[in-house]
Amino acid sequence: MAYRNGTYVAFAADGNTDITKSDIKYYNLLKGWNKMKGKDFKLINPHEKGAMLRQWSKEETIKRTLRARLDNSSRLLLLVGNTTKLDTDFVPYEIEYAIDKCNLPVIVSYVNHRTRISTHCPQNLINLIPKSLKDRMDNDTVKTLHIPFRERIINEAINEYNHNKLPTFSFGGYKDSVYDRIYQPNEI
Repeated sequence: MAYRNGTYVAFAADGNTDITKSDIKYYNLLKGWNKMKGKDFKLINPHEKGAMLRQWSKEETIKRTLRARLDNSSRLLLLVGNTTKLDTDFVPYEIEYAIDKCNLPVIVSYVNHRTRISTHCPQNLINLIPKSLKDRMDNDTVKTLHIPFRERIINEAINEYNHNKLPTFSFGGYKDSVYDRIYQPNEI
């Protein structure tokens, strides 16, 4: 059995290699937070372990590598932007494998949202959720936490949830008391 301590980050690259034109910029920001000295943010990144994928890699090679990375992960951090639900290849595959085979909790972070998401997630955000995740949320086969794309709340979620400690709900957010503990008044 593999040592499962990583945070698998999934996002829609939209077939772009230009880092400014897809959600890869938010993935790179997470990696930057992780490298900054003096930050509490800690990301153990399975994408940086093992074989690297190239643009010319065959689909089965990519999927085999993604499965190995997910097998070594403790949670799935799904970065949701405006085009995530339109992705038809690897994002749905990563979601399905993470939930159906690895039993990972899914931390859903909305990259264009900066305010609290508590007990009621706004409909405009719900509309961004990929079908592969929404179906599993609706039939209660996954535990998810929905949060804005903010460093401290992402760090809180990464530290709190893993494959051994799942959220207790299929669709939920943090209570205001959690936000109040880690943010100054009116900061978020």
